[in-house]
Amino acid sequence: MSVLDKVIAAVTPPESDEARAKARAKAEAAAKPGNWLSTILDHHRQIEAQFAAVKAARDAPSRRAEQQKLGLLLTGHSIAEEAAVYPALAADHQVGHAELAYQEQSAAKMEMGLLERLDPMSEDYLDKLGHIEGAVAHHVYSEEGTWFTELAKSASAGEQALITQRYTEEYERYMGAGG
Repeated sequence: MSVLDKVIAAVTPPESDEARAKARAKAEAAAKPGNWLSTILDHHRQIEAQFAAVKAARDAPSRRAEQQKLGLLLTGHSIAEEAAVYPALAADHQVGHAELAYQEQSAAKMEMGLLERLDPMSEDYLDKLGHIEGAVAHHVYSEEGTWFTELAKSASAGEQALITQRYTEEYERYMGAGG
């Protein structure tokens, strides 16, 4: 783990599993079937499962293949949020949350690029992967615990429909219609 990674970990300690579960339950209660928030929650679960798949891979080619799947999910998800949800957050007077969310996702993309340069079976790789997973988990916690639940409560029905449409379009544009 780099010095920067250690500093970030020290100033942003991870939330407890219980706190994350409460945030997820809050977001699930705010989501409506088929809307942007329910889709995002599905994607968050897929991303969590893909981190586990990367860690569970037992050889370098398998780990790289799982890492590529993770990168695809993270990028498709972030592009869709950046195009659809973060502008809605800004319009909902959550400009600071929107800006922070963009920054966190940019950092995750950069870290994923750095991960590609490490031996996938090394301790450094697993440390970097753990750092990325922790940063993504913290980002998800913020979205599910407050940012998105507030938006789900305050946005009009028309705005909710627009967010859903834009999120779906952007995700499918990046991932393909079957993504």
